[in-house]
Amino acid sequence: MSEPMGVRVETWPVAADDIGLWLISGDDAWRSSLPVMADGEPHAEVELLLYDHDALDDVALLHSTSWRVDEACVLLTYMALIQSSELVRDRWPTARPISLALPEAVGKPPTNAANEPPSPRYIDVLMHGLRHLRFLLDHDATAAAVMDANWRRHLANLEPALAGMYDQLHQAS
Repeated sequence: MSEPMGVRVETWPVAADDIGLWLISGDDAWRSSLPVMADGEPHAEVELLLYDHDALDDVALLHSTSWRVDEACVLLTYMALIQSSELVRDRWPTARPISLALPEAVGKPPTNAANEPPSPRYIDVLMHGLRHLRFLLDHDATAAAVMDANWRRHLANLEPALAGMYDQLHQAS
């Protein structure tokens, strides 16, 4: 039986320190398990996720970067810029480093025809979000104001963009 598609949220909590960029959630984003209620707000659901993981007080920037269909829901993606006055792993021992060489190592995402939806991998979603933050650094004074020298240094190696992962022509099979 078909049911209406719900809306859920995910957040990629990222932090920067002297060493590099970190995904403080470990290997993946934090995702809501229930749909956003009709009288609710997706942003509030993201804040609840961050609160549940003891990260809300450290959020300096919360920004929606994309959406996609994921199983039986529309998943709204947010980047949470987490401030750290110390080494990230001192506060978040399970944080994983984010290498900007990773997209090259795993290759481009699968292409799709112009009239088909894309199928991004999780790494594509994360890298898109980071490139989106890099774009905000140049084009959003309020967002840029909360990015300290570590953020500026580590994001400098990214090409600022809102899109662009799909620069290869799709070849129908």
